[in-house]
Amino acid sequence: MPTQKLYAGAKLREIRTRLGITQRDFAAKLGVSLPYLNQMENNKRPLSTTVVLALAQEFGIDVTELGQGDAERMISDMREALADPVFADAAPPIADLRLTASNAPGLARAFLELHRAYRQTHERLASLDEALGREGAQLQPSPWEEVRDFFHYCDNYIDAVDKAAERVATKLTGTDRVRAAIRGLEAEGLHVRFANVPDLRRFDELRQELTLSSLAAPETQTFQMMLQLALTRHGKLLDATLDLGRFQSDAARAIARLGLANYFAGAAVMPYGQFLQAAHDTRHDLELMARRFGASIEQVAHRLSTLQRPGAKGIPFFFVRVDQAGTITKRHSATRLQFARFGGACPLWNVHRAFETPGRFLRQLAETPDGVRYISLARDVSKTGGHFGAPVRRYAIALGCEVKHAGALVYADGLDLNRDGAFEPIGISCRICERANCHQRSVPPLERKLTIQPHRRGILPYELS
Repeated sequence: MPTQKLYAGAKLREIRTRLGITQRDFAAKLGVSLPYLNQMENNKRPLSTTVVLALAQEFGIDVTELGQGDAERMISDMREALADPVFADAAPPIADLRLTASNAPGLARAFLELHRAYRQTHERLASLDEALGREGAQLQPSPWEEVRDFFHYCDNYIDAVDKAAERVATKLTGTDRVRAAIRGLEAEGLHVRFANVPDLRRFDELRQELTLSSLAAPETQTFQMMLQLALTRHGKLLDATLDLGRFQSDAARAIARLGLANYFAGAAVMPYGQFLQAAHDTRHDLELMARRFGASIEQVAHRLSTLQRPGAKGIPFFFVRVDQAGTITKRHSATRLQFARFGGACPLWNVHRAFETPGRFLRQLAETPDGVRYISLARDVSKTGGHFGAPVRRYAIALGCEVKHAGALVYADGLDLNRDGAFEPIGISCRICERANCHQRSVPPLERKLTIQPHRRGILPYELS
């Protein structure tokens, strides 16, 4: 097969801007002429092997940054947005979407923000939400959606925060993770106490005292201590990172700050280098890794989806958490699999069946409409309140990767990876899924025309053409 040419003009411009050098200097260091660089940045010429090598050798750029990860995410997001009935038959072909994502990513993000604003307003009108008459209501993404997209387009990896947490982790010695975390906070001048309180964590800034729930699980206590350490002793680092996000509201920035503190906590409990090595050693056995790092199954699964450090990347995983209604409450994908931005996940996905088998891992071989095959692992992660009568929060998580990485997963052992029939068909969202014979389809695909046959009924009450 011929080698695919690499057009990465937008990424090349982004790298040059990040380095803060002119086109002329950049061209000289890459060993190309100024006009040639200009043509590459405008996607009129592909990146040559010489340029790719120069980027790695002269600037230490991870060449995988030049791939199509961001572009594929944008294409998936735009396809879903364009499936909205408001566009009717005006949806552009996939080739146009690829050109936009590659050549004008800023325009693509602006389009997605515009559609999100429209959808939010449409939903308010449809439900007669009281916010319609609220003073100061604006057409802007909700703070939660804005923060979700911030982490989504960072590949869920924040280098400066991750490395700062890794340095903290070197001071947390000993097999008792809770005691080690307490010593770490006390070394920073923070006093820790435990009490039978309803809050998981409560911090008295004046007294520099952190109160933790004595009913919480040890891994939760450790995580909350590291989270508070991030907020009180690494606030400047969090704020500097947030400045790059350019959030549209104070609420979004506040949510993102807490999200970064959570990220710091996870990276401190499961430091990158040690965690990546443990993943290789255990073949990504979540239970073994949870015991080794004093973490929960969910924390380990989420951390695995963040191992995207340039030069030391782990397997690209997707990670998702859903509630009993099927609503996605956490999501991230370092793979080509992209989750629906709105609504729930495909009902054929094994994550929904995890509620039926508490305490067990469910394995699934799945294939998406684009022909990509995955191995997916699902499990319930119900969370009790720590005493009789306390409400139980029920969630299920799924962790997976493309089947080409199956050899590195203990969960793939014994599965028939070579039989086509072993792979179950799943989709992203019924609105954009093209499968015509899905028995679980809830709504017809918006990009296909329907034919109604009054005297014939198949799997669906309509036919797709």
